[in-house]
Amino acid sequence: MKFTLKVWRQASPTSAGRLETYQATDIPSDASFLEMIDIVNDHLEESGKEPIAFAHDCREGICGSCSMMIDGVAHGPVKGAATCQVHMRTFTDGQEITIEPWRSAAFPVLKDLITDRAAFDRIIQAGGYISAPTGGARDANEILVAKTDSDAAMDAAACIGCGACVAACPNGSASLFTAAKVAHLGRLPQGQPERYKRVEAMVAQMDSEHFGHCTLYGECQEACPKQISIDVIAQMNRDYIVAMATRKPEMSGSSGNG
Repeated sequence: MKFTLKVWRQASPTSAGRLETYQATDIPSDASFLEMIDIVNDHLEESGKEPIAFAHDCREGICGSCSMMIDGVAHGPVKGAATCQVHMRTFTDGQEITIEPWRSAAFPVLKDLITDRAAFDRIIQAGGYISAPTGGARDANEILVAKTDSDAAMDAAACIGCGACVAACPNGSASLFTAAKVAHLGRLPQGQPERYKRVEAMVAQMDSEHFGHCTLYGECQEACPKQISIDVIAQMNRDYIVAMATRKPEMSGSSGNG
């Protein structure tokens, strides 16, 4: 198979970017999208040119690092799949394909197709964890979890933090990502002691990272490679309302949050 690629090239965060055209030839139909770029990069390096920079790691749809826009669609045309799971047989032989990085003020371009998604890390650091005491392993059934809660928690925990939800959202909102992390821990018994402190801190951090507001377009769940429902956003909003309604006023001179 052969393709004409229009690829976003940008040398550094402060450089001007542009689309450059490359020919991808002799591409196996079973090659993944990333393997296709690997072949193009081999040819570029053989001709002494700078290869296309793109992020990748597991190539199994788990790590979420292979984030890019393919013909304006986050992760490309295959629903419920990360870019590394998209195969070239999905496209038409001879097709022109445009490849760009995530477009979001909160995800600045570092180089070519690589963006800085550290804003997600900072949201997690704000409260996406359980500070339970460690110790010996508990008996398997010591803490019972209802099947509906464990299923809902697992569905939310499927988020791989790729950022497709932000890239697809017309507002650049990170609500689906943040809500998935809040909903995951909020459905488990271990997550209850910090439930409302967690949602308050993570929403505050999300807002400070220059993500847009959620207006429930639903584009995020359509782009999510793990098909996480926007129902988690409703749960996050309910928890946030409770957190605000039950928040204790800070004492004069206090520097803490609680």
